[in-house]
Amino acid sequence: MPANFLHGIETIEVSTGTKTIKTVKTAVIGLIGTAPINKVKDEYKSINTPILITNEEDAALYFGEHEAGFTIPQALNAIFDQGAGIVIVINVFDPSVHENVEDVELSDIVGKIEALTGKRTGLKVFEDCYSEFGYYPKTIIAPVYGEDQVVVNEINIICKKLRAIGLVDAPIGTSVQEAIKARGENTINFNINSDRIVLCYPHLKVYDYSSQQIKLEPYSQRLAGVIAAKDIDKGYHYSPSNTNIEGIIGTEKNLTSMINDPTSEVNLLNEAGIVTVFNSYGTGFKTWGNRSSAYPSNTEPINFINIRRTADILHESVEQAMLDYIDLPIDEGLIDTICEVVNQFVRTLIGRGALIDGKCTFNSDKNPSNEIANGHLVFDLEFMPPSPAERITFESFINTDLLKALIA
Repeated sequence: MPANFLHGIETIEVSTGTKTIKTVKTAVIGLIGTAPINKVKDEYKSINTPILITNEEDAALYFGEHEAGFTIPQALNAIFDQGAGIVIVINVFDPSVHENVEDVELSDIVGKIEALTGKRTGLKVFEDCYSEFGYYPKTIIAPVYGEDQVVVNEINIICKKLRAIGLVDAPIGTSVQEAIKARGENTINFNINSDRIVLCYPHLKVYDYSSQQIKLEPYSQRLAGVIAAKDIDKGYHYSPSNTNIEGIIGTEKNLTSMINDPTSEVNLLNEAGIVTVFNSYGTGFKTWGNRSSAYPSNTEPINFINIRRTADILHESVEQAMLDYIDLPIDEGLIDTICEVVNQFVRTLIGRGALIDGKCTFNSDKNPSNEIANGHLVFDLEFMPPSPAERITFESFINTDLLKALIA
């Protein structure tokens, strides 16, 4: 007999089906630098603390107006010019330590873990973002400071931890030849091979209405905005290349740009693994380049920026979804459920166009009984995101047989 007597009708909800995997946020930028917080109201001041900024009003409220030498207000303006995005901002300028912004050192940007308090500073603060906001930044920039190899190396390290990509600029005044040559020499900060670092060249010209002058800004901050806006508009599986850059009037160097000329400067830069700016007659200024600094040393698909990011999103989304299955008894039901949950997510990504194909399988050869007895399961996850159509070739023929149409 049932535990409770009922003379009537009841409905019992039974939970069936598989868990839905939620895609992690992608249009989130991590920005580290300096802001004139000595001119910000006390309740909005922050030092080595991650602050979430979603609009220009909050940007001014928390980090003030642009002043010479400070990097955060200018970067936020450049990002929001592109139309969309979430920015997690870390200010390292401390008026109690730094008399002027020029006193900020690279070690302040790199950061540390304080021995007494365990508090993180600098770039290491980004590691606190998940506990603060529920997600990590997926694009990290340190405008101006990223022009030093020490900071580039640290950005690369934090990007590996967070599954993010870092955008870094060549120093102002770098020529095309110097930028390309630096890929193999320690002349500037471009001598790195990482699928998580994107090299940006050249600086961009922007009109400063406050001073009524044209000034140069780092390319990285506007590229970060382009990536975030494109994530929202199209999806993270789209390459950031061949997209309009808003809010600029020129580039530091006038680069030759022809889509059918392999010797043009923009092509030579791309060939060296450097993302640049395309500007031809009537095109406007466009981001130009699909590959990270891993290219040309690494020619595997993972050197494409969009493929690296798609892989990151897939991996992190799946890992977060597996929390519900940790410590459950290992049996056939658990194995089948995990495979189906992941495959359902893979099918969703295929439907969105983020993947061409993929699957999750359980290979018994990789799961010996002693490993299972030790609580360890191994699954194979195969997938292939779409590569960007970087090169399109037409093979042209003059066919005299087509003259037969005249006779006919």
